[in-house]
Amino acid sequence: MGNALITGTNKGLGLGLTKTLLDKGYKVFATCRNIVKAKELEELRKRFPDKLIILQVDVVEPNAGENISNFLNGEPIDLFLNNAGVIGPGTQRFGGVTSTDWLEVLKVNLVAPLLISQSLIKNIDKGLEKKIFFLSSKVGSIADNTGGGMYIYRSSKTALNQVVKSLSIDLLSRRISVIALHPGWVRTDMGGPNALISIEESVNGMASVIAKKNLEDSGKFFNYDGKEIPW
Repeated sequence: MGNALITGTNKGLGLGLTKTLLDKGYKVFATCRNIVKAKELEELRKRFPDKLIILQVDVVEPNAGENISNFLNGEPIDLFLNNAGVIGPGTQRFGGVTSTDWLEVLKVNLVAPLLISQSLIKNIDKGLEKKIFFLSSKVGSIADNTGGGMYIYRSSKTALNQVVKSLSIDLLSRRISVIALHPGWVRTDMGGPNALISIEESVNGMASVIAKKNLEDSGKFFNYDGKEIPW
């Protein structure tokens, strides 16, 4: 297997994806905001000392992409998983949205993934798989929106899906596939205790999708079980 880069790996889905890809034989470059607090990630590094490389970086920093690129030092990246994301404040109903809250979420969920992708394009060009996956959300699907509300989180993922579509067109000549992936409603800090599926179920499903999808699927939006989601 080759090299994978995953953002936001200190807990939840990012940590689960890191574990799974390491078990599959990937060398994983993992980013997190605070290594001191990433206890499980540090324990994982002890199990895979030659396969797991951790970089402390906040993806919203203006030079985050450059820092990651310098850290990789020319290493090829076969698989890039844009996982880092936030859901935003609890109040996202009409009448409760503020520009400050909205902009903070957009920085993490929308702006950072594209800027980092721009910085790492040479590394991805060197890879054999040439795959970029953006963890999106079904709540970002306009066709699927029957509940309203969630203005901040919904709009950040809808906009991210547009980035995925544009990137799939712009990077086609480089034979790089770009895909949006919904992890399901997962029992994480973000998903909450009443979510439908476990981290393990989500990660195993996503790993299967990641392995099976290729350039023919670029520019599409998939659920963790492999079913396509309407934009």
